[in-house]
Amino acid sequence: MSRIAATFTALQAAGRKALIPFVTAGDPFADATPDIMVAMADAGADVIELGVPFSDPMADGPVIQQAGERALKRGIGMSKVLAMVREFRRHNDHTPVVLMGYANPVERYGIGRFIGDAAEAGVDGVLVVDYPPEECEEFARDLRERGLDLIFLLAPTSSDTRMRMVARIASGYVYYVSLKGVTGAGHLDTAAVAEMVPRIKSFVDVPVGVGFGIRDAATARAVADVSDAVVIGSALVQKLAGEPRDQVAKAAGEFIAGIRRALDATAS
Repeated sequence: MSRIAATFTALQAAGRKALIPFVTAGDPFADATPDIMVAMADAGADVIELGVPFSDPMADGPVIQQAGERALKRGIGMSKVLAMVREFRRHNDHTPVVLMGYANPVERYGIGRFIGDAAEAGVDGVLVVDYPPEECEEFARDLRERGLDLIFLLAPTSSDTRMRMVARIASGYVYYVSLKGVTGAGHLDTAAVAEMVPRIKSFVDVPVGVGFGIRDAATARAVADVSDAVVIGSALVQKLAGEPRDQVAKAAGEFIAGIRRALDATAS
């Protein structure tokens, strides 16, 4: 059982929902990411999504685009992202880490090399936004052989056919994009999410996390009522962008602790 699967199994047994924060590697400070990750895990994050900076992040809104641009200017590439995971693992050996990003950095690094180095660093899952499921069976198999999960996005526009494809090869969890558009945009319609999640679950047998549009404890709690996990990114990235270096990890922990309390208030 992967570390992600074990985490969700334990949460489900306890009647709790997973909290999955997203931060961009190398932002807002090149050396702060492992400290931020540790603080978030200590505050109640169940899985951490770590964004790999890329120059053309088509699915990301302005907040995460700008975070990626800042990180790239600091020279943050795949090797440094994996080094951050290794540093995090020196302090935490149980909280799953998912690398989230785009095909270009993975392929430039080398797919086989990436899988091996990610497994060695302590990565637990990979979400490549622009890898369609119909082209990922070999990639998914190679990841599974090294104990890594391949996670996919589903959207309000996803067809039954796409969900069947995702169900065939996805592991860990699936990430339902609750809005049409880019990260951080639009108004979250929790009623629409409540309708879509059961439809997804009729196809997939892994947990369903929901992200995009979740900005605070109230929206997180509403989404937790109808899903297995809450993913929160733009609001957190935006908050950390204004913090000084010596306060950024503390700020991340306090933000996550507030969301964690809201989610636990929904626990059965």
